[in-house]
Amino acid sequence: MLTASSLSKSFGARTLFTDVSLQLSPGRRIALIGGNGMGKTTLLEMVVGESNPDGGEIHRSKGLRVGYLPQEIATEAKGTILEEVLTGAEHITELADQLHELEARLSTTEGDEQAEVIEQYGEAQARFEQQGGYAIEAQAHRVLDGLGFAPDDANRPVTDLSGGWRMRVALAKLILADPDVLVLDEPTNHLDIDSEAWLEAYLAEWSGALLFVSHDRDFIDAIANRVLELSNGGVAEYVGGFAEFIVEREERLAIIEAAAANQAKKVAQVEKFVERFRYKATKARQVQSRIKTLEKLEAIEVPTAKELKAKFQFPEPQRSSRIVVQLEGVKAAYGDDTPILDGVDLVIERGRKVALVGPNGAGKTTLVKVILGQLEASAGAVTIGANVDVAQFAQLQADELNPDQTAWEAFRMGLREDGRNLRTLLGSFGFPGDAGDRLIGNMSGGERTRLALGKTMADPVNLLVLDEPTNHLDLASCDVLEDALIAYPGTLLLVTHDRHLIRSVADAVIEVRNGRAIWHEGVPDRVLAPEGSMTSRSAEPAPAKQQPKQQPQKNQQNKKTQQNKKNQSPATASKSAGLSNNERRELSKRVSAAERKWEKSEEKVAELQNRLADPATYEDPELMTKLVAEHDAAKDAAAEHMDLWEKLSNQLER
Repeated sequence: MLTASSLSKSFGARTLFTDVSLQLSPGRRIALIGGNGMGKTTLLEMVVGESNPDGGEIHRSKGLRVGYLPQEIATEAKGTILEEVLTGAEHITELADQLHELEARLSTTEGDEQAEVIEQYGEAQARFEQQGGYAIEAQAHRVLDGLGFAPDDANRPVTDLSGGWRMRVALAKLILADPDVLVLDEPTNHLDIDSEAWLEAYLAEWSGALLFVSHDRDFIDAIANRVLELSNGGVAEYVGGFAEFIVEREERLAIIEAAAANQAKKVAQVEKFVERFRYKATKARQVQSRIKTLEKLEAIEVPTAKELKAKFQFPEPQRSSRIVVQLEGVKAAYGDDTPILDGVDLVIERGRKVALVGPNGAGKTTLVKVILGQLEASAGAVTIGANVDVAQFAQLQADELNPDQTAWEAFRMGLREDGRNLRTLLGSFGFPGDAGDRLIGNMSGGERTRLALGKTMADPVNLLVLDEPTNHLDLASCDVLEDALIAYPGTLLLVTHDRHLIRSVADAVIEVRNGRAIWHEGVPDRVLAPEGSMTSRSAEPAPAKQQPKQQPQKNQQNKKTQQNKKNQSPATASKSAGLSNNERRELSKRVSAAERKWEKSEEKVAELQNRLADPATYEDPELMTKLVAEHDAAKDAAAEHMDLWEKLSNQLER
């Protein structure tokens, strides 16, 4: 368990937060939210021991293992992807090395020394088995698959990867390490919809303690059972996911506002009494008593929402032709390589707001480059309509801002002078008044992203192309962006994995997958979690480390799913799952059969483990080698049966 009590932190005259307390115990999953620059990352760094608070204390249980994923990776990884991920399971790989060393010593020792080696081997082997050592490489492959890596990627050098994919390697390594406390800072920033859904399912089943920062409402709602909000230098804790947080926060604010109003009313009455009788000798004692009461009174402070509330008004762009973009039989590749896109036919009309979704590497960015003329199609035709002018926001655009400029200096550079008040415009993106004079070098990543978005969206254009605009933004900034995009009068192409933003803004979706780009009217849920994709194949979390004689335990769904099922009749549940009664019975039989096979394979593992625990086994080196091989095979079989049981069980529950 990890507890933090009364933490405070300041930078110069600026106080980030005071009196922050939290408790991380098994099963507690806390979402930390708050505005950019409020101190979320600073608090995470304190929890993991990378920085110290100005005040307060942090207590960690003896031997507690804490894993941390920062927003940016500082160190360069070496070796292959699989090798790097396996270093996360250091406690297991060290035992594996010890076993190999002891195996080698068995053939070179005899007598009492050999007996001692055999005893050490038996103890090490039991620990290795208990910690899931025989299945660790298979588990690493499952995690990599869930995070979007192809099977043959495992042997690629990490140095070949982009920053986003290296972050996925670091996340996979952290998952395999299986720490007691997991701390994640914006873990979904570099994920696509498929991988985010897999991670969401994995963390929803996380049995350890979890503290994470995220701007994704769906992600928070699916995982968190508590929300911790940093605001105005203080902290408030709410029980439940994001939906419960919104309701509870409004109720809490209403109570505080009512108490403050009541207090203000009483204070006004006292002040009126003091003012009326201040100079009346007969009331002097009462007046002094009331003055002292006012001096001792601790005023009730109503939290002021310093979140961004401005509604951005777009300048009216020129009118484009009805057809903004048309692609006919387009093929796109880099050099002579296999085409990334092949046979793409699309028509995007004026005023449509279209989201591009699909796995990373499937071709979303390539499609955008082809549309914008940044990459020439190797076949087919790309036509841009008449009077179409474009503004584009790229993922790394915020990093290109000059750190020595102020927000105001960077914002006004390149903008058209058309009589608008640019200071007011800058304030709409969260830099009102003196905030516009802050140096970019002193801003958080989210503030820089917001400024870069403001520059992109300020000029009147009729085609706006945004590539992952919500990365590093806080929830309030995401709200401003959402409002701005809803109000935008032109045509929008939006590349994002933020499902809430897609549902709120888009009126159509282009699904980019397997070299194709498929148009969907509206925003179908099956596109955000497509059947047969990596999401549906890997939605079940990778199994936790296996214990000897482990009995199957059905996955627990989150509390909302459980409540929904309670509220459904059997007929309704069957209908919602899309299965007939006969199909459900057949699937139930398959689940039972898979469970029986798993139990039998676990019994086989336990039997072989008992034989390996017998000192007499090690008197015959050939027998020992044979049993170790059989044990490995039995463990693999047990893992396969467990995977099948989990997959079928999840299918039946859905």
